[in-house]
Amino acid sequence: MKTPSAPHFRHRFPAEIISHAVWLYHVFSLSLRDVELILAERGVVSYETVRRWCKKFGASFADRLRGRRPRPGDKWHMDEVFIRIQGVQHYLWRAVDQLGAVLDILVQSRRDANAAKRFFKRLLKVCNMCRECS
Repeated sequence: MKTPSAPHFRHRFPAEIISHAVWLYHVFSLSLRDVELILAERGVVSYETVRRWCKKFGASFADRLRGRRPRPGDKWHMDEVFIRIQGVQHYLWRAVDQLGAVLDILVQSRRDANAAKRFFKRLLKVCNMCRECS
């Protein structure tokens, strides 16, 4: 038996509707019931169906979005900011590229430079892996 190449094979609804439902759920952070209401005009789709589609196709959708994200610049630096959260002082570490895009954030209740360095090294490792894959 030949296996189908289309991931939406043997689904009741066309691939465009499935993709649209997954897109609505992930991009706009809508609830499953909200997506159900939006898609009600195209046919009867329950929130449970949307949940199954998001579970099945959500990872591939996220991979495609990640691939379209602009690559960070080649020069990075760390920012340290003192902030108060409910009256308690915390330390916010941000990894920023030369264009000002925030790459990642770390909030700590104690000032721990070694943990911030580990955070930055982990970010470097993850972003270097992303560059090699694409």
